[in-house]
Amino acid sequence: MSRILVIGCGGVAQVAIQKACQNDEVFTELMIASRTLSKCDELKEKIEKSGSRTKVTTAKVDADNTEELVKLIRSYQPEAVLNVALPYQDLTIMDACLETGVHYIDTANYEPEDTEDPTWRPIYEKRCKEKGFSAYFDYSWQWAYEERFKKAGLTALLGTGFDPGVTSVFAAYAKKHYFDTIDTIDILDCNGGDHGYAFATNFNPEINLREVSAPGSYMENGKWIEIPAMSIHREYDFEGVGKKDMYLLHHEEIEALGRNMPEVKRIRFFMTFGQSYLDHMRCLEDVGMLSTEPVNFNGTEIVPIQFLKALLPDPASLGPRTKGKTNIGCIFTGKKDGKERSIYIYNVCDHQECYREVGSQAISYTTGVPAMIGTMLVANGQWKKPGVFTTDEFDPDPYMEALNKWGLPWKVVENPTLVD
Repeated sequence: MSRILVIGCGGVAQVAIQKACQNDEVFTELMIASRTLSKCDELKEKIEKSGSRTKVTTAKVDADNTEELVKLIRSYQPEAVLNVALPYQDLTIMDACLETGVHYIDTANYEPEDTEDPTWRPIYEKRCKEKGFSAYFDYSWQWAYEERFKKAGLTALLGTGFDPGVTSVFAAYAKKHYFDTIDTIDILDCNGGDHGYAFATNFNPEINLREVSAPGSYMENGKWIEIPAMSIHREYDFEGVGKKDMYLLHHEEIEALGRNMPEVKRIRFFMTFGQSYLDHMRCLEDVGMLSTEPVNFNGTEIVPIQFLKALLPDPASLGPRTKGKTNIGCIFTGKKDGKERSIYIYNVCDHQECYREVGSQAISYTTGVPAMIGTMLVANGQWKKPGVFTTDEFDPDPYMEALNKWGLPWKVVENPTLVD
């Protein structure tokens, strides 16, 4: 039995919270806290009508304000905090957890809201030179908390979404059960859903568009190789979806897997995109709408990408419109008992089935369910140890069992088609 504070009430948060309340033997008490209290109250009402035995309360909180977070945590006294707000707020929430002595869980690593911030920019530029990749998001800021969490006897579990999160657990599972040595990992993220809009993003537009428009990168022989955005393209035939164009992107689990599995010779991440999406994105980038630097408009400072976010459909609203499936997983090559081996571990998720269950499209579902699972494993002690960790650093078996139980069943295919 556990008491959990969830910070955030967007699309992913709403899935994670509903799944936690389905799992009411573990999650006996839960508080939903967000800037928008009305959203929290609406979700509470929905959960109470579902018949869940979880005792749900709500609160208003500014996740950018550590003092406000500390006050709320001390008042509610949870065992752990699940951060499903924005990656910009990871550090303030981690600070609050340390100050109040509670465990911390999130789904995405830290990145700054203002990429021109003079306290962040020099550190970022130094990292670009030393590491060789220029993505705004990386684990270094959160890994720097390692000794503080260890000294406090607290667990910080980073990136328990699908990718990162499940994909990293797939890697740990493959290493434990299928390989003596893994040579390559290709992470494939395919969304075959159609929402009917000319242009929309399936999760937070600020995060999504930054990620996609940035240079791609992959790790080979322990070193980063960076390439122009969308310059490596492949076609792949996905079960449940069909043939799709996919492009190599930088992604955070590459960094963690590269550190924790240094024997792997190459790690890449691919995501599928339709041509219409790419055309819209390039046009928006060309006219400056993806910029994070404030501009003056009629005497008011606005951030272009935040203004764009206000114009685009809310990802949480896409559920009733979206049809089709996702297929997300990892292709591994390596050796077992001296013989070459390759496998594909993956999940296929149906958008409409997700909507029928929790009122969400599959992108939020595939992130929200693993967020609940990671929180459950920390809360019940199976994944609890002092320090800062990613999901590949624990025993993968209970996580994999929970995926099957809570809505994300996975498959293992031997000798899949490889990505050249």
